[in-house]
Amino acid sequence: MAVVVVAIFFAGMGIVALVRPAVVWAPFGVAPTTAESRNEVRAVYGGFGLAVAALLFAAEAGTADFRDGVLVSVAVALGGMAAGRLLGALVEPKPLLGMPGFFLVVEAALAGLLLTAV
Repeated sequence: MAVVVVAIFFAGMGIVALVRPAVVWAPFGVAPTTAESRNEVRAVYGGFGLAVAALLFAAEAGTADFRDGVLVSVAVALGGMAAGRLLGALVEPKPLLGMPGFFLVVEAALAGLLLTAV
């Protein structure tokens, strides 16, 4: 169940980024105002999010070794995102009081959720 929850999170992020790229960056005070910036959002948040979701769903149907490898890999990626936010807070602490702080908690929680499923 934990894996499905994380997969749904990534799928949701991916779909929103593909359909409405501005929604993804709006909480961070960024507006993708050019075709190039919207393409970047669609690629990094949309395509990547859907690929990770598909991989997590495939892991649920795969062998134990494959499943564990996928879960650890995605958990490490999420942990890296959270760590990047923490390191950024050393330079600029104020953003952690807003959406970046919220997503730090979400990323860390999803990473932990995946690791409990290994």
